[in-house]
Amino acid sequence: MTVSEHTGAVHLRSAISRYFAGLLLLAGLVLARPALALQGTLGAHDPSTIVKDGNTYWTFTTGQGITSLYSTDLVKWTAGARPVFQNNVYPSWINTRVPGFTGNFWAPECIFMNGKYYLYYSCSSFGSRVSAIGLVTNTTLDPNNPAYRWVDEGEVISTNGGSSVNAIDPAVFKDSNGDVWFTYGSYFGGLRTTQLNPSTGKVINTSNQFAVANNDPEAACLTKNGNYYYLFINRGACCQGSNSTYYILVGRSTSPTGPFLDQNGVSLNNGGGTVVLNASGRYVGPGHAGLLEEGGVTYFSHHYYDFDDNGAPKLGLAKLTWSAAGWPVVSRDWVTPGRYEIAGANGLVWDAWGCTGVSGQTIAQGTRAGLDCQKWDFATLGDGEYKITNALGGLAASVAGCSAANGALLQLGTYTFTGCKQFRLERANNGTMVIASLNGNRVVEVPNNSATVGQQLGLYDYNGSAGQRWTLTNTALNTAASQPLPGASIYPVPTAGRFTVDLGPQPRAEAVTVEIFNLQGQRVHRQTFASRPTTAVDAALVPGLYLVQVRQGQGLLSQKITVQ
Repeated sequence: MTVSEHTGAVHLRSAISRYFAGLLLLAGLVLARPALALQGTLGAHDPSTIVKDGNTYWTFTTGQGITSLYSTDLVKWTAGARPVFQNNVYPSWINTRVPGFTGNFWAPECIFMNGKYYLYYSCSSFGSRVSAIGLVTNTTLDPNNPAYRWVDEGEVISTNGGSSVNAIDPAVFKDSNGDVWFTYGSYFGGLRTTQLNPSTGKVINTSNQFAVANNDPEAACLTKNGNYYYLFINRGACCQGSNSTYYILVGRSTSPTGPFLDQNGVSLNNGGGTVVLNASGRYVGPGHAGLLEEGGVTYFSHHYYDFDDNGAPKLGLAKLTWSAAGWPVVSRDWVTPGRYEIAGANGLVWDAWGCTGVSGQTIAQGTRAGLDCQKWDFATLGDGEYKITNALGGLAASVAGCSAANGALLQLGTYTFTGCKQFRLERANNGTMVIASLNGNRVVEVPNNSATVGQQLGLYDYNGSAGQRWTLTNTALNTAASQPLPGASIYPVPTAGRFTVDLGPQPRAEAVTVEIFNLQGQRVHRQTFASRPTTAVDAALVPGLYLVQVRQGQGLLSQKITVQ
């Protein structure tokens, strides 16, 4: 085909993909089963950067009229009561720029400036390069506030059939010096960055734009740490449910206009990019990064396609930290492996009641006494999931009878690689942890917020009460915790049984050990090899779910893989 035919086909594929993204979003809102361990309504595609209004967090998503989710604790999410544009009534100028547009808005972005919220949104049409990004503002995000009113601020930028870039996927970053930068575009024509007027939120000079990423990028997110600007982007195919190949990369620059280079020094304009989040376990096709910094912690928001829920798109939150070399490290593991005391809001701690460490022993709350039966070893299983074992005897925290019922009780038991003996941890906005059983997603609670010593712990529906929040401390518990392996990854996922272990651009010198465990916790493969950038592992695995652990010195990478 000709170049023009090829580019038209690429854009058509992008448009159709986003159309189905909207359908997936609606299906996710109505039909989605719980994701682990976030709670509530999580159906989301292309989530905007999370912003806060009062004590409520908001993210806006692709959907008819621009849909939204909100939360008061970053754990339980609820669908917004109404779209930004109700009853499909949106600004009339849109159809002059994008004829045939019907109200399905893509990839919104929100930022608070000048005492109001600036909400950017994308409009596009199928099979052409005709697109536009618009802006509305509001002084509040609370629909119950009398001042709630979205004001049309008009067009920010648009493209047509003759344009070299596509006006979708806006991202906005306000620098510490007050400059506001606007990045947009898609894999049709790459990404561009230009400057916004910090008062109007509009482009200062449409002729002054910088190409910052090519080779099929989408979903920009610009931020700054130290002396560097970091540009997160997506590559791969979105919007195909469990078959999506989306993944998130990053490059950095000393200037917000680039060039952005990866850890190997390759520009994002030349196919470069260091992977920060890829498919793992149920989390397929992560995309559309956003950053929320609060209380000294950076939350990395994104969407993913839930492999365990027919590929429904959902909101995900991970943790972003920075390596010693100044590169972002993104992980769903909120807790470093090691030995901890687990304290409730009432000051009492998890206690293997009776301190004999035998199977079937009750897990209750007790007065802190520094006993081994009050200390718990957290071992990461990847994706924010943990095995929790008691320091006295080594038996695992388990749900009695492997029940997923409301009120199911916790006790000690022999560990197996099953959901009732595994837990996922999420960090609430106040720094406490929510601990959910993988067998049903109910959370560990002191029943009725009881202050009674000896009260057995159980699983209950999440309500955000103090009895469901836990603080972990490993002060003076003398544990040699494993550390993450920055830059390491395993691919492809899913796999046919053969996969590659990639230690990143700067592998260390120590030998590497790869161990694979089945659902029963049995090791089915072990391999040790000298350090090198990549190594192929062929374990002749039968189809199923496995846990892969890669160890190098004190470094550990844990990742679930599906063998097809």
